[in-house]
Amino acid sequence: MDGVVTDTTAAHSKAWKQMFDAFLRFRAASHPEPFREFTREHDYLAYVDGRPRYDGVEAFLTSRGIELPRGTPNDPPGRESICGLGNEKNVIFNRIVEGEGVATFDSTVALIREMISRGIRIGLATSSYNSDEILRRSGTTHLFATVVDGAESARRGLKGKPEPEIFSAAAADLGASNAQSIVIEDAVSGVQAGAKGRFALVIGIARGSNALELQKNGADVVVRDLSETSLEEINRLVQDKRTSAR
Repeated sequence: MDGVVTDTTAAHSKAWKQMFDAFLRFRAASHPEPFREFTREHDYLAYVDGRPRYDGVEAFLTSRGIELPRGTPNDPPGRESICGLGNEKNVIFNRIVEGEGVATFDSTVALIREMISRGIRIGLATSSYNSDEILRRSGTTHLFATVVDGAESARRGLKGKPEPEIFSAAAADLGASNAQSIVIEDAVSGVQAGAKGRFALVIGIARGSNALELQKNGADVVVRDLSETSLEEINRLVQDKRTSAR
């Protein structure tokens, strides 16, 4: 969803930075370690982007050698636990969305509508717990025949990206196998999941400077925006991949 359908990646990145920088400043004031800011290029993309919220907190803290208790999803925002920090990030994100709104990527919506017109069913697989609100605000709820989000993943006991389980579940909901489905992702963890799940095709969207990382981690093709491809081109790529695998 974020970065593929809706232009909310910047809001997520901003929310993560606000939360982590505040925590790291507090940490530096009470521990013998210097403050090093949270950055998009070195931290957000590597440890947080695309992952379930609490997994992202844990991955980043581990990269800095910081250990905190896991806590529970009911921890109050800001508590010094993995869940508490994750909940604080969510509060900040919702505040940003409330003030800035939610935009969509026109090329993605256009491709989805073309697919639907040709009888192709579309599923949304996202780590977000805010999908209902984001889809409602963006007016795109009706485009998806199934949504496997953070809350649904927790209900079903699915592992988040880079494991392929949320994509496989969405495909199964649509009555399709992984080999009959394509994955479109902008996160390294997402293309890793698509490759690991042996999907028919994994398309990476590099809206920043991570094209090479997406390609290295499992994307069959990388574009800057879906306006650079078409349904006909996607079908050709799927056929070429199947032929080369024989």
